[in-house]
Amino acid sequence: MEKINKTEEEWKQELTPEQFHILRQKGTERPWTGELLNNKDYGKYTCAACGNELFISDTKFDSGCGWPSFFAPIEKNAVEYHMDKSFGMIRTEVTCGKCEGHLGHVFHDGPPPTGERFCMNSGALKFTPISDRS
Repeated sequence: MEKINKTEEEWKQELTPEQFHILRQKGTERPWTGELLNNKDYGKYTCAACGNELFISDTKFDSGCGWPSFFAPIEKNAVEYHMDKSFGMIRTEVTCGKCEGHLGHVFHDGPPPTGERFCMNSGALKFTPISDRS
């Protein structure tokens, strides 16, 4: 996948303050506040910064964690993984495979078939409804 290379100033001009904070500064929205948390519509979730397709609603589930959760990305290379040692814990950060924007974290306590829980920030995502499931 071809990477997008922009300066932080360019990102700052293109993103909302919340999106910039999450995607570029590795911020996190407060739990239970994201607009996509309770979204039950069928469609695709893309990176709010670059439009890269990340998740499909068939993989979304209610994990009870306060953030939109998915059990698998739409494609293996849609996301990248990085060790995150911030806040005195070790987690696996998930970033966009195209623009490297921070999306959230992945945990190994999700449902079958993957056993993974991609805990994503609504502010890092955009949702596009799809009317046809075929």
